Amino acid sequence: MTSDAPADPVDPADTAHPGGIPVGVDFAHALGVSDAARTLHTQGAPEQVWDLASVSKPIAALGALVAVERGLLELDEPAGPEGATVRHLLAHTAGYPFEGEEPVAAPGARRIYSNTGFEVLAAHLEEATGYDYAEWMEQTVVAGLGMVDLDVTGSPAAGYRGSIRDLLAVGRELLEPTLISRDLWEQARRVQFEGLAGILPGYGRQKPNDWGLGVEIRGNKDPHWTGSGSSPRTVGHFGQSGSFLWADPERGLTAAFLGDRPFGEDHVRVWPGVTDAILERFGC
Repeated sequence: MTSDAPADPVDPADTAHPGGIPVGVDFAHALGVSDAARTLHTQGAPEQVWDLASVSKPIAALGALVAVERGLLELDEPAGPEGATVRHLLAHTAGYPFEGEEPVAAPGARRIYSNTGFEVLAAHLEEATGYDYAEWMEQTVVAGLGMVDLDVTGSPAAGYRGSIRDLLAVGRELLEPTLISRDLWEQARRVQFEGLAGILPGYGRQKPNDWGLGVEIRGNKDPHWTGSGSSPRTVGHFGQSGSFLWADPERGLTAAFLGDRPFGEDHVRVWPGVTDAILERFGC
């Protein structure tokens, strides 16, 4: 029997790497998989630097959590609009809109995904530590995780650039902490301000729209950019540059995707299948 349905685009990496994860897109990209100890698989160029867009946020959040760990910052100290705290900024509940400094909600009332919140967080951290924010990130997160490609001179909300090999280092930190204590790490991966609904960019309204401290929590969201086999405890982020990073503690795996096409229908179509293929091949 034949079908008149159009075939999926051929992914050059699928043919260049016969043992690779089928991706099904026709634009340049790189993909990587790691467990908590080592890289298990890459395809494409793992050292190539791409725009991370909002995948910058979980990296920036690590910088803030290191400051908390060192006693220079407290999660519940005031930061941002009146009544908001560092915790609110990290969990997208400070009341800021996506862009703009005028709050549109009371702190803790709504989950509003916000670039502004992370810009305000960076300025607050500079005051708390006495360091330029990019310098703080270089000395704590970049050096601490042994990253070699990550450029943290851009906006902490969406301006970093990096490679698959560096994102996998961040993913391993999300699986097993080395920069912060296990207690703080567990707190970062727990839902902050439970029960809040909100818009997950590109995927519509989610109720609840669970977030931890700088990372999205998979929960039972549908639709979602991770796979049907992803555990509810999966944390991560995706970006409008067509990037993702997730860490699934129940499977003991982290994966990252970077490419040269902005987020769109192709990503919505293929990302869940890519994740499920990774979980099937490498998951415990």
